[in-house]
Amino acid sequence: MRKVLLLVMLAPFSLLAGEFDGVGALVKRRVPWLDGRIVFEKVKGDGEFFSLSSAGGKVVIGASGANAAAEGLGWYLKYYCHRSMSHMGDNLGVVTSLPGVKTPVTIRASAQYRHTLNYCTYNYTMSFYTWKDWEHELDWMALNGVNLMLVANGEEAVWQNVLRRMGYTEKEIVDFITGPAYNAWWLMGNIQGWGGPMPSTQVAGRVALVQKMLARMHILGIEPIMPAFFGMVPSTLKDKIKAHIITQGTWGAFTRPDILDPSDSAFSRIAGLFYEETRRLYGKDIHFFSGDPFHEGGITEGVDLGAAGSRIQQAMQTYFPGSVWVLQGWQVNPRTEMLAGLDRRKVLVQELFGETTNNWEKRKAYEGTPFIWCMITNYGERPGLFGKLQRYADEPYRARHGEYGDLIKGVGIMPEGIDNNPVAYDLMLEVGWHQERMDVSSWIKEYTQYRYGKLDTDVVSAWRLLLQTVYSSPEGYQEGPPENVLCARPALQIKSVSTWGTLRKNYDTALFAKAVKLFVNAAGRCGGSDTYQIDRINFQRQVLANRADAVFAEVVTAFNNKDSLAFERAAGRFLRLHDESEALLNGHPFYRLATYKQQALRAGNTPEEKRINLSNALMLITYWGENNRKEDNLHEYAYKEWAGMMVSFYKRRWEMYFAYLRGQLRGVQGEAPDFFGWEREWVRERLVL
Repeated sequence: MRKVLLLVMLAPFSLLAGEFDGVGALVKRRVPWLDGRIVFEKVKGDGEFFSLSSAGGKVVIGASGANAAAEGLGWYLKYYCHRSMSHMGDNLGVVTSLPGVKTPVTIRASAQYRHTLNYCTYNYTMSFYTWKDWEHELDWMALNGVNLMLVANGEEAVWQNVLRRMGYTEKEIVDFITGPAYNAWWLMGNIQGWGGPMPSTQVAGRVALVQKMLARMHILGIEPIMPAFFGMVPSTLKDKIKAHIITQGTWGAFTRPDILDPSDSAFSRIAGLFYEETRRLYGKDIHFFSGDPFHEGGITEGVDLGAAGSRIQQAMQTYFPGSVWVLQGWQVNPRTEMLAGLDRRKVLVQELFGETTNNWEKRKAYEGTPFIWCMITNYGERPGLFGKLQRYADEPYRARHGEYGDLIKGVGIMPEGIDNNPVAYDLMLEVGWHQERMDVSSWIKEYTQYRYGKLDTDVVSAWRLLLQTVYSSPEGYQEGPPENVLCARPALQIKSVSTWGTLRKNYDTALFAKAVKLFVNAAGRCGGSDTYQIDRINFQRQVLANRADAVFAEVVTAFNNKDSLAFERAAGRFLRLHDESEALLNGHPFYRLATYKQQALRAGNTPEEKRINLSNALMLITYWGENNRKEDNLHEYAYKEWAGMMVSFYKRRWEMYFAYLRGQLRGVQGEAPDFFGWEREWVRERLVL
């Protein structure tokens, strides 16, 4: 009788075991030493939650669903096994003695949505991801409780099929679609065609990749956000049909795609083609769509924004009933007039730049629209240590307990590039699982233990100083980390490396150097950890970058004083900093240009794909794109401090410039170096398969 009763009690869990198959497979992939030692159980209750306990020599994770179970697994790995994954190394070594859960715990999500990825992440980080890379990415997301993710690749085939059905030639289609490292700005309506042509084999390969991604996301409880049709059309469409098409002008030096007025009868027809092709390639199980008309400018004259928004949403609902339109809270978007025409129950706004802005508050929850609090923290995947950690913890908590608490629906990470500052992303996503305000100064001790696998006094002390310097939360506008003058296009007056960046270090650099010294002191105890080595190099790299500011100031002073001897000494020290940086960065594959060139080549399946991949990869991290000297404001936007670039690219530019200045000191009025042309030649010389 007892056996029968036991079978009846266990039956519901056995029947539902399939719900956790995806998480079980994650265990086998990442921590096989836990396989067979961990049990997942379905637990009924309100909201999302997980529980941890021990029974029969095993760890039991009870969860409301697959995504909560994956977060529970990640929580157990971090806070009991001291293990973790990241974009800058994994610490997943075997733990032989299974840590027990002495006191059962239950953790409930405070955020309905835990969102990841920016359109730009797909290019600054993910342009050349293979399935192996995406498996790692999705496993990391699942372990951090992500349940909503932008999918911004694979649209090439959607548009290819739509335009074929509209009578476009293959050449015209190719001219519209961008290269593999530029699809983010194409999908946001900023550019068309640049970096192409994308080979048909690559278009097909991206479809297959996205289909695998969607299948894996489904079993891990991660909902996709797919691109919507919001009126963006090729700038050639006005030559083919009669409709109200608004020319959108330029974005920098790039010709923007046009906007087909959603109020025009042609809009519904083309939207229908778009959603039919989306459904045919990627299925009906899509509940979120993203698309921002007039992103970063554009021309709205002659458009009734309220009516346009309503028509965009109607088309979405026709083909995907009940779906949610996700809009970026960036600059003036989403425009008040457009929101006014929407059913706001089916809208979600991303407070994109939360580390600096509080538009959710100024605009009264975007005029009463559900929103999530997000941070960007990184632009162009530019290097540097940065993250307003305590603000990440404080602002969502403040929003939840304020006037608009019923409208904030979650948190999100939206970096333009994500291979940096793993502490920022771990913290931000964990905020979505805390009911109370997180104190980062307390949390950071546990972070160091799960990042490096052990607790070390010097490491903890170093990180507490990092919280006072590079990871502090100063007020003021800043787009990502302070920049490195070693990597700037040479000049005597330099305020930033990239157009919208800054050289200003708004922290005590001496205190930061002290933190790095403490961290390096632990090398004998932590040096076997890959994550420690990656961070050590990164911290020391920042010390060299900070030192360069003072040396550069000496170069400028010496030149202005016409002191040739002092100029030579300072210029020599400045150039040697490039050499020191190169040697330091060469100490780990993560910081080598060769690693990323190989990634671009490996992602190509034909010589044509490999050539275009490599060209796109090298353009993006140097001059970015276009060949218009008057509109050259994107150079260095995605600059990298990598071995293979510090000397051959950045140092060489400075050597050319110092030779020019040296001539001026001697009274020789030579021609200034043509960096614009030289940078493009540097890329061309390296397009060797």
